[in-house]
Amino acid sequence: MAEIIKKGWMRYLLVVLLLFWQGSVAAKVVSYGVEEDIFHPAYAKNGMVSSDNRIATQVGVDVLERGGNAVDAAVAVGYVLAVVHPQAGNIGGGGFMLLRTKDGKTTAIDFREIAPSKASRDMFLDEKGNADSKKSLTSHLASGVPGTVAGFAMATEKYGTMPMSDLIQPAFKLAKDGFPVNQALADDLVQYGREVLLSHDNSRAIFFKSGDVPWAKGEVLIQSDLAASLDLIAKQGADAFYKGKIADEIAGEMEKNGGLITKADLAAYKVIEREPVSGSYKGYEVYSMPAPSSGGIHIIQILNILENFDLKSMGQNSANAIHTMAEAMKFAYADRSEYLGDPGFVKVPVKALTSKEYAKSLAVKISMNKARPSAEIKPGKLAPYESDQTTHFSVVDSQGNAVAVTYTLNTNFGSGIVAGKSGILLNNQMDDFSAKPGVPNVYGLIGGEANAVQAGKRPLSSMSPTIVTKDGKLVLVTGSPGGSRIITTVLQIVLNTVEFNMNIAEATNAPRIHHQWLPEEIRIEKGISSDTIKLLEKKGHKVSVQPTMGSTQSIVVTPEGLFGAADPRSKDDLAAGY
Repeated sequence: MAEIIKKGWMRYLLVVLLLFWQGSVAAKVVSYGVEEDIFHPAYAKNGMVSSDNRIATQVGVDVLERGGNAVDAAVAVGYVLAVVHPQAGNIGGGGFMLLRTKDGKTTAIDFREIAPSKASRDMFLDEKGNADSKKSLTSHLASGVPGTVAGFAMATEKYGTMPMSDLIQPAFKLAKDGFPVNQALADDLVQYGREVLLSHDNSRAIFFKSGDVPWAKGEVLIQSDLAASLDLIAKQGADAFYKGKIADEIAGEMEKNGGLITKADLAAYKVIEREPVSGSYKGYEVYSMPAPSSGGIHIIQILNILENFDLKSMGQNSANAIHTMAEAMKFAYADRSEYLGDPGFVKVPVKALTSKEYAKSLAVKISMNKARPSAEIKPGKLAPYESDQTTHFSVVDSQGNAVAVTYTLNTNFGSGIVAGKSGILLNNQMDDFSAKPGVPNVYGLIGGEANAVQAGKRPLSSMSPTIVTKDGKLVLVTGSPGGSRIITTVLQIVLNTVEFNMNIAEATNAPRIHHQWLPEEIRIEKGISSDTIKLLEKKGHKVSVQPTMGSTQSIVVTPEGLFGAADPRSKDDLAAGY
């Protein structure tokens, strides 16, 4: 694969030289390296960061250049995203970090939100026993106990090299002095902000200039209360959030408005370091997030199924390749909610789901000529709705440490509630539980018993930070937002890179497909040819062209250096290095 990447970079240099000769340079350049375009990856020799926001990426590169390692840079990026990308970046939410050290140790840090101690199975049902999405999405009941601050503190203390106070400084300065609103934030404030932020005085005061007029692109957004909270965390550590003044603000906000999170819940929050789920694919080792994420398990499961086929000879995004991938995806999604949940509360059969033997038993059921109806695969329960308003970032340093982080507030701006005078937006992650197992929710999806609401439980997720190695050497660091489509999005980045030998920019830009068993359709992005669609329909597939899927942030490691790609589907992503 390194040779393919090298050829792609040499081709890029040739194009740039030709453009210079013509007196015009189409390639874009940033101060930290060559910015990605849709066909050519960014290149760096020493370290690289890819994130959903240019400011955050540049802060991460600054940390690397100052001698920080990948964990240091990731934590700095995470705090900056809480300021400049409040749609999903957060300290009032939670997520997952997958980490591989320069010594070859791979570990998973689970800082997912936890249901408060007063949470109960039927808390999101109305008086008629029906699921009430307003309760689980926009009320004070919607928030789980946040884990981001604890997760970043644990990662820094155990695997970082720089003081937390130094890593928070860029975010503090951006909150205190302000930053120019980018197009993505301006658009989301218009599209989602009025719906979830305007009804809360604290939120409206931050994100709207006056009345219902949100901050526009280029205007400077200052978040003084958030700056004060960041300053407290920098000086007092995670205790400021879980036991100190910030905890008072969160608990007070809940008590005044019928929420459930208490100071005792905050003080009791624990980060869990877990063993990653792992598997192999044609000589590559694949590591991803274990439960309570379903992502890693099912990425491994689908890869195991596909290993029984010659996808390369079929051709990337050919009708046969898409058909085979979709059939494999059906089996994985049919298994998802029957078996997946918080491993502290349910037994998750990881070895069985990720075994090569089980995959072979499913692979033989795939006919190359005809799509198998979902009803014939396995009756069961669908995965619950999961928002795609998440964010991912990847970091690799000069020593060979790698970090992949996916974290979220759940939907855009979470619950829309800013806790008191903290400036911190709170998550609505409780909606990721099954409000009423066995009954479709407002999105038409069904949840399982394993993911029912329960005090102290972590809701099921599809977030899938993923790392690929070969012969023990780092190859790929990737991840994406996208709700239930995260699994298939990350899967295709892996396949495009290691199976189809695409450079990481080409792998990122390629049109994506998705099948989640039910509804019974292949969802595809624009770019798949009409002839291919007709061939899929002849095999019995229903094909639905839908908006773009995912926003991957990926880095490939080769002997020649680092190659990164931020997803062109998003408006302000950047992969850069030094």
